[in-house]
Amino acid sequence: MSGFDLIVVGAGIVGASCADLAVRCGLRVAVVESGVPGGGVTAASMGHLVAMDDDPAELALARLSQRLWEDFAALPEAEFSRCGTLWLAETPTQLQRIPERIARLAAAGIEAERLDARALYACEPHLAPGLAGGMRVPREAVVYPPRVAAWLLARAQAGGAAVYRGRRALALAPGGVRLDDGTVLRGQVLVATGSDLPELLPALPLSVRRGHLVITDRHPGLVRHQLLELGYADSAHGDADSSVAFNVQPRPSGQLLIGSSREQGRREREVDPSMLRRMLERAFEFLPVLRGLQAIRAWTGLRPCTPDGRPYIGRVAGRPGVWVAAGHEGLGVTTAPGTARLLLDLLLGQPPAIDPAPYDPARVAA
Repeated sequence: MSGFDLIVVGAGIVGASCADLAVRCGLRVAVVESGVPGGGVTAASMGHLVAMDDDPAELALARLSQRLWEDFAALPEAEFSRCGTLWLAETPTQLQRIPERIARLAAAGIEAERLDARALYACEPHLAPGLAGGMRVPREAVVYPPRVAAWLLARAQAGGAAVYRGRRALALAPGGVRLDDGTVLRGQVLVATGSDLPELLPALPLSVRRGHLVITDRHPGLVRHQLLELGYADSAHGDADSSVAFNVQPRPSGQLLIGSSREQGRREREVDPSMLRRMLERAFEFLPVLRGLQAIRAWTGLRPCTPDGRPYIGRVAGRPGVWVAAGHEGLGVTTAPGTARLLLDLLLGQPPAIDPAPYDPARVAA
């Protein structure tokens, strides 16, 4: 039996961020990870640091996190690339709505600009003809999430965290957690297990959406910005059984990462050729040059989703000493550092960096 101030279950990007910050706050920390740190949901994500503005709570958490991500801009392991984001308007109607989005982002302190068609094609000449324009968010970036998670965990361990690799947390025990080898760790517990959250906290509703990704061989400079269609948010937050949306990201390696798809309730890890084809056809509509590139790998990943689309961050009602940070859907990478900051503020009884109410797990009871 061992005693800690905080036991973090799960070492993906969210759990590793929380463990690292807890150590830097002076807490005695343990981390339990059954697989490869950052090897689950984190490894199957795109790594975009993007602010979605359609939900004020989501925007607040993303903005807090983007400020904290600046600390990683010079970290080699992060592969931080400030490519900026281009949101693409297919129609004049979509273009007319951009000033509203710019205003919402500006209120959060995020710079954005409207582009007419001429300016859009000056930024990205390989886009399909006929687009009405777009919105550019110049300071947004991409990172490589698995390496960041591994680096955060290593820093936490160097700061004194005890890491239980290859161990599975079987159950929450009174005042702690019981592992699969019989070890009982004592202390407050943070469940940060992403799509596996129901194994330890079945009372918190969580569903999963499977997504496909494709990466190409190297074509440096072919695409300069992360590209998303303005309908991406509708796909991300919709309730259709399956959906696709255009999202292409240039990696520092010169490769292009292509998404995105969503399938409700699908946990199989195998690639579905029909869904992959559907996703790629959508990508070709916006960026025809992709048809001539060589794809070198395709894979799937799971996105953990709460009923209202907002993550669970905070104390679990009715479970003394149990906390949760999970359910970030497709924004876990973007919001990981902000999630850690908010969680530690709450755990330590400090004034929270942002209003915690929208993420309180107790809201599901209402």
